[in-house]
This record gives sequence, C-alpha cells and structure tokens, in this order.
Amino acid sequence: MFMKVIFLKDLKKQGKKNEIKEVSDGYATNYLIKNGYAVKYTKSSSDILDKTMENDKKIEEDNIQKANIIKDKLEKETLIFEVKAGKDDKVFGSISSKQIEEKLNNMGYNINKKNILLDSPLSSLGFSYVSVELYKKVVCKVRVELIKK
Repeated sequence: MFMKVIFLKDLKKQGKKNEIKEVSDGYATNYLIKNGYAVKYTKSSSDILDKTMENDKKIEEDNIQKANIIKDKLEKETLIFEVKAGKDDKVFGSISSKQIEEKLNNMGYNINKKNILLDSPLSSLGFSYVSVELYKKVVCKVRVELIKK
C-alpha cells in the first residue's frame, strides 16, 4: 500500500520541502511523519500547502525587491583602499574578500564575505569591479579602487 505525503523539510534523495510524493505506508507512518519530515496528504493539508507556497512566493519577491534596492545603491558606491606600493606601482600585499566585507559593513551594508565573488585578491592599483551576490540571482558589481598611500 502507498500513501501520499507532503514533505515539510528537505530529505536527501527522498523529497524536497513542499513536494507531494507517494511512499509506502510503513515508511510514511514510521519514519517520515513520526520524525516530522512529512504530513499525510489530505484536502486540508493540501490547502495549507497552497497557502504556505503563496506566502513563500511573496516573501521571495519581497527579498528580491529589497536586494535590488541595495544593488542600486551599491553600484553607485566606490570602495577605496589605500595600499602601500613600491617601484612601478607594485602593490605590497592584496585586498581580500574579508577586507571588502569589512568596508561594506562599515558603510552600513550587511554582507557576508561568502557572497563576495572574488576570483583572486586585488593586487593592482586602479579600478576593478567585484561581484557581490545579494540574494539568489541578484548580483551587483561593486567598484573597488586601490590607491597609493
């Protein structure tokens, strides 16, 4: 016998959150439902799922909208780092994503260094652009300038 269930959480190789799947009765009752991974599919649980997915979609749209507002502000900013440079303007050391994170946080943006997409540390004077992922699919280019001390 099989039972339809709605997954409440992602479960590796079994189902994703809000997914409806048919599984064996014993597995559903003794594992999924018992451990809070799923609920039995009924008319009321289906209605709750629809409302939850609708709310999730609204929250997702709000987050994307907020990220786009931050993106517009950030793309107008220029992060300036004073670095020591020797002959031929060769920079000593480099600017890493950690330093960029600190500068952005000091400016009032709450950005994690994991979201700063930097292929290699910045080590030459002048302008460069660094990609920053603000939210899923919302990436902005931040202008970074290294100037000689």
